[in-house]
Amino acid sequence: MKHLSGLDNLFLTLDQGNQYMHVGGVGVYDPSSAPGGKVRFKSILNFFANRLNQAKIFRRRLVMAPLGLDRPYWIEDGEIDIEYHVRHIALPHPGDWRQLMIQVARIHSRPLDMTKPLWEAYIIEGLNNIPGISPDSFAMYTKFHHSAVDGEAGAELIRAIHTLTPELDEASGGTDGAAMTIVADREPTAAELYARAVGNRTQQALQATKLFASLGGRLASAGGEFIVSGKALELGRHYAARWLGREVSSPEESEQARSSTGIKPHTRFDGEVTAHRVVEAVGFPLADCKKIRQHIAGATINDIFMAAVGGALRNYLEGKNELPERSLNAMVPMTTRGQDKGIDAGTDSGIDSGNHIGMTALPLRTDIADPLERLRAVSRGNNKGKAVSAALGKDLPAQLVNVLPASLAAKLLVSGLTSLANVTVSNVRGPDVPLYMAGAQLQLFLPVSIPMTGLGLNITGFSYNGTLWVCFVSCRQMIADPGVFAQCLNEAFEELVGAAVATGPRAGTYAAAAKAHQVSATSKRAPVKRKAKRSKPSGAT
Repeated sequence: MKHLSGLDNLFLTLDQGNQYMHVGGVGVYDPSSAPGGKVRFKSILNFFANRLNQAKIFRRRLVMAPLGLDRPYWIEDGEIDIEYHVRHIALPHPGDWRQLMIQVARIHSRPLDMTKPLWEAYIIEGLNNIPGISPDSFAMYTKFHHSAVDGEAGAELIRAIHTLTPELDEASGGTDGAAMTIVADREPTAAELYARAVGNRTQQALQATKLFASLGGRLASAGGEFIVSGKALELGRHYAARWLGREVSSPEESEQARSSTGIKPHTRFDGEVTAHRVVEAVGFPLADCKKIRQHIAGATINDIFMAAVGGALRNYLEGKNELPERSLNAMVPMTTRGQDKGIDAGTDSGIDSGNHIGMTALPLRTDIADPLERLRAVSRGNNKGKAVSAALGKDLPAQLVNVLPASLAAKLLVSGLTSLANVTVSNVRGPDVPLYMAGAQLQLFLPVSIPMTGLGLNITGFSYNGTLWVCFVSCRQMIADPGVFAQCLNEAFEELVGAAVATGPRAGTYAAAAKAHQVSATSKRAPVKRKAKRSKPSGAT
């Protein structure tokens, strides 16, 4: 039995209304590599059943503390109904990309059953009309609750349910042998949970004392211009006003305060998310990202990804006459794995956290039209943000929510995050070699994440086998035309590549290829139909 960390529990607390806190992924598989060139659904069930020991999330379910006195616990469930968790559906004719995205959006719009292990998988057949995808291919959409897994853990889960070769044996689900035996935890009694809650409350009070005593030094280290210029005071004033449900004086003064502190400008993504999700995706060849890096000193893959996102948001909002003068900001998760051991140092709390992340708000420089200038500005902003985050401690949010009551932590943290950022942007490095599931080769993988009220657009990148797959999730009211935004992402990336190779030291070599790149660069991308700005919505439920 394992105690949830404060950060894990925060994602449970935030799961309410139309805000579902599960993350997902879509893989498309070519069965021609499997024995016999085909994969039966029964083979996939066997594959999963024989790999339940690869990751604890497959076997864990929640046990709630009495009266909400403590955070929940994970216990091992000895009876996993594999046919409940792994389901089988098919796309209607003609089975094109748009229908796949619509189906994924519909499934992603449904909450998980919190009384069972918090994961589901859907095998989706009928992919009969997608350019570049074999008609015999199938897709698998998986979802896991964020309380159990973050981006880095998600990448590990992907590895856990795949193999490095197409060959099958009993251990990888290639036979009809019985699934592994799972030893279940004994479910604790209410009295036992109450006794644990009393001890945990005392321990949390001691941790809170140590944490708050260290905050002064951290703020002094991270302060610099932020504190000297009075921005911290203005930011605190804004938070206080939001906490009390009041405006910051006049609207003009409110906007001035927002501008001086880096608080986000107003956009269509600020509102409350509705129940209906939209999902769409594109792919950026990593070889093209490397071309950009060759010509722009110091640029990282993540800088390029964020600059492309900034360009796409600029073009999308400009097309709707909604582009703010000031740059949109992104809330960017940052891994703290290996750096957050002190959260429960000196305790025997039994915490086994699925989340090791911090958060920082970074500008996407949507106020800069030139793609290379935007990339350079994004790179500078990312470096500065990392420095401030390092001074404060990347694990500070996790430490705070670990010692605060869940409802208070959720209100404080979400109020702060939604004050600073317009969208959530994340990038996770995945495997750089082919993976197989039940013998079928994984062709592409799309990360499907979480839009939240106040952060109504989530854009996540995931690299796999030479391609950076970029998937965005929002709700129908915020992005009614996901195909158009997908086109904006494609065009923003193409602008970066074209500008980089045309102005770099080897411009003569690439000048002729720059224009042709607009067509050839899409060869490895998610097969989204290129559409005019008046196209019908795709990927909407």
